[in-house]
Amino acid sequence: MKPAFELDRQAAFDVQRVREDFPILSRTVRGGRPLVYLDNAATTQKPRQVLDALAGYYTGYNANVHRGVHQLSEEATAAYEAGRLAVSRFLNTRDPREIVFTRNATEAVNLVADSFGRLKVRAGDEILVSAMEHHSNIVPWQMLCERTGARLRVLPITDRGELVLDELAGLLTDRTRLLAVTHLSNALGTVNPVHEIVEVAHAHGVAVLVDGAQAAYHMPVDVQAIGCDFYVITGHKLYGPTGIGALYGRLDWLEAMPPYQGGGDMIASVTFEKTTYNAVPAKFEAGTPHIAGVVGLRAAVEYLTALGMERIAAHEHELLAYGTEVLQAVPGLRLIGTARQKASILSFVLDGVHPHDIGTIVDQEGVAIRTGHHCAQPVMQRFGIPATARASLALYNTREELDALARALARVREVFS
Repeated sequence: MKPAFELDRQAAFDVQRVREDFPILSRTVRGGRPLVYLDNAATTQKPRQVLDALAGYYTGYNANVHRGVHQLSEEATAAYEAGRLAVSRFLNTRDPREIVFTRNATEAVNLVADSFGRLKVRAGDEILVSAMEHHSNIVPWQMLCERTGARLRVLPITDRGELVLDELAGLLTDRTRLLAVTHLSNALGTVNPVHEIVEVAHAHGVAVLVDGAQAAYHMPVDVQAIGCDFYVITGHKLYGPTGIGALYGRLDWLEAMPPYQGGGDMIASVTFEKTTYNAVPAKFEAGTPHIAGVVGLRAAVEYLTALGMERIAAHEHELLAYGTEVLQAVPGLRLIGTARQKASILSFVLDGVHPHDIGTIVDQEGVAIRTGHHCAQPVMQRFGIPATARASLALYNTREELDALARALARVREVFS
């Protein structure tokens, strides 16, 4: 099935042309100020192509999938499975059956924690996570350890916000069952060398889950090249709808793992005596799925593919370098997260100003950033701070918007001088 639209991938990246695809970016806020949206690590804005795909589903072929023999159901089913194929291609899986749709990356992690956990984790076993994980890649493993009597261990990070990889091999023991690690830290911007991490873990017989919620919309992702056992993404950060995400799982793992939830469509047959489960991936997709979400997610990944993930990454890398320079010129500002390999995230603190006050004042200037612990409280504890202000970049951001952030921060300095 052909993509829903085509863009010229050979042309130079034209950010102003791209911005025209995002209707919300033309609005004003706070008394007529142009919106400067720098909260993309929380969620991205949606291009017209995604919005049109959602409207097209609801107005043209809204029906349930996999069960009906009428035309609308057949069209909806074809669109749903085309979405699976699109995500499979986007992540370069071996087989579209390795894509399981979930509500978000959090549910995908919970699915693995529950199902892989029931298959492989017992009392005395160990789960290894890094010290820079989002809560969604910590709490499900803690819950698994509480249920099973397993132990959670932590790979530390440096003052720059980089993993202490020299300690990785020593933390992997014959009791380690899984390593869970982020591809790109939402609080620091660190890009972890996940291929090398997977190689070390596999050499010790340890399965690896990579949290790609932040990475997948900033850079090309090839799960076969990474070599991981599981990779999770979320649609709302991929310029797609909320309420839809996906789990990549190696087919042999998915076939071996028990179902995560019970209900319709994940079964082959049901009697009161015995239920036979459906084949992968249906085994993990109980009940009516978020069909419109899959349709929108397909449009989103096809939009990104048409733009070219390499070109997106190059544009954002230039923005990150410029933004780093601009922020370092602000008196009293300290960046939190200065890894050598970094993307998209500018987290910072300002002497004498609470991050929430920073966020409130820059919002009055029309600049949207995020403040708080970013669902990464262990990171904040590691750096001895309660919170940061975070500007996070996307493909539609510009140098001029980073200049606007700098002017807004100058206003913060005036207020607190």
